[in-house]
Amino acid sequence: MNEEEQVLNHCLYFTASRFARNMTKLAEKTFDFDDLAPSYFYMIMIVKFHPEITQKELCHKLSIAPSTSTRFIDKLEKQKLVTRKVNGKQTYISLTEEGENVYLQFRLSLKELFAGYSQILGREFSMDLSKMLNQASNKLEEEI
Repeated sequence: MNEEEQVLNHCLYFTASRFARNMTKLAEKTFDFDDLAPSYFYMIMIVKFHPEITQKELCHKLSIAPSTSTRFIDKLEKQKLVTRKVNGKQTYISLTEEGENVYLQFRLSLKELFAGYSQILGREFSMDLSKMLNQASNKLEEEI
């Protein structure tokens, strides 16, 4: 292995970014509906599990900046998938009936996504990798 390959293969930033790009490609193929990027479906899922969630709580659960959540919510609201209710300084987000339908489609697609990458990587490896990545993300978020 030459020096270039060593740097690329042992750099967590590079390998994680490369992995994320490949997973994004697979997710985009799997979640090919409603003209939304895969990230939007996870927001829909969180809102489904937490009706009338505050925008601040949503940012925390998804590890995103408030400006990002505003952009996402604006798009989902424009597509009539969520509603936004402002009460004082708090903004509460809920799913519409159409948002509930999209959530159901997403759950089916999520199973399909898992089946797709599990077939390639192996079921146990996929589950272990997801667990390790989650643990690593949590540790990094604590320190950053």
